[in-house]
Amino acid sequence: MPGGRLLLALVTLVCGLASAAAAPRLTATRPAPALAAWSVFCEQNALECAVNLAEPEIIRLDPEALELIDAVNRHVNRSIAPRLDMDHWGTIDRWDLPIDGQGDCEDYQLLKRKFLVDAGLPRRAMRMTVVIDETGQGHAVLTIRTDQGDLILDNKAEAVLRLDEVSYQFIQRESPNAIGWLFLEREAVGAVVVMAQ
Repeated sequence: MPGGRLLLALVTLVCGLASAAAAPRLTATRPAPALAAWSVFCEQNALECAVNLAEPEIIRLDPEALELIDAVNRHVNRSIAPRLDMDHWGTIDRWDLPIDGQGDCEDYQLLKRKFLVDAGLPRRAMRMTVVIDETGQGHAVLTIRTDQGDLILDNKAEAVLRLDEVSYQFIQRESPNAIGWLFLEREAVGAVVVMAQ
């Protein structure tokens, strides 16, 4: 039946377009308090925390950008030796670029962002993000906002992950509009329903 095949083709097309449009994202809900260690880091490294409103907040994720993001993620994860702040600096929490080759979660992510900015990606699209990990502990990841959904860079994962591949509880991230933080929630993915008679 030709009409039935046409309807099936249209349903397939609509569902495919809906899936692309419904790429998973994190939504900022309201201002959140800044972490004390992040505030100190920003006082000492103002450029690393600067927000340039002329930059795009969402990047186009073409194959070259994904290849660059993946290469930087793997390079930093393999190059930095994990070391807790208490063992490293004698303090519970310190954010810093790991220039001595050692650091904890936020240090990995800060270095990834620095390398990606140096390679030409907009800092505004790459936001430091605080999560609760699978063990119930605080953890930092780097969220990259793209036209294909949010990507997560994590020192616990070699691969760059889509938001729907991560089971963390997302708490807050840096604002893309001002120096500060915003509380987060996962954006609901819309569904498309096509009815036929």
